[in-house]
Amino acid sequence: MAERTILIVEDDREIRSLLADFLGREGFKTTCAADGAAMDKALDHARPDLVVLDIMLPGEDGLSICRRLRAKGNLPILMLTARGEDVDRIIGLEVGADDYLPKPFNPRELLARIRAILRRVDSAGVKEAKSRLAFCALLADLNSRSVVTAGGASIDLTSAEFDLLVCFLERPKRVLSRDQLLDWTRGRSADPFDRTIDVSVSRLRRKLFGADPAARQIIKTVRNGGYLFAADVQAI
Repeated sequence: MAERTILIVEDDREIRSLLADFLGREGFKTTCAADGAAMDKALDHARPDLVVLDIMLPGEDGLSICRRLRAKGNLPILMLTARGEDVDRIIGLEVGADDYLPKPFNPRELLARIRAILRRVDSAGVKEAKSRLAFCALLADLNSRSVVTAGGASIDLTSAEFDLLVCFLERPKRVLSRDQLLDWTRGRSADPFDRTIDVSVSRLRRKLFGADPAARQIIKTVRNGGYLFAADVQAI
């Protein structure tokens, strides 16, 4: 992970400094910003490998910033949320965050989450060029991390949503538990109240299959089991 750059967007000077020092000791380069305007200036100079983004910021809040960053591309985003604010976590995933971490947190857990996200990004870059999977008149290219329709239109997925789709495509017609999906996509186990996967599945259904109730059942909810991808998948 040496030479990777992390952009820390946090208005609390002490937390910002502690995170920068800690990540620096772990081999990362860090850039800091206290708000959205300072973040934009930092991004004008260089693209980081990942953004650690606090949800509570002066001026433009973290959710708005996350939405804006996601509209521009697939820059990985780890969002910091207030402990117990489940709504903030869910909305953060809805607007495109790759993962979230509630405050207060152990810096080692933050480090583990950052490394897990970067590993997923790295692994995507070493997929073989032939890794293309066809399903439901759609084509997922694991090499370019893209999904297109039969007509060539692109379907915009976040990094986390694409990782979840790949889990389903590589294991079609198998019941996959929420714990398994969290472990494979985010590198961590679920707690009993973690609804991250449910939110991501809902978004994936909507983006891939629209409002058609029958089509959206291609990703079936299995009561007390998890989820099952019911369509045929063909490697081409």
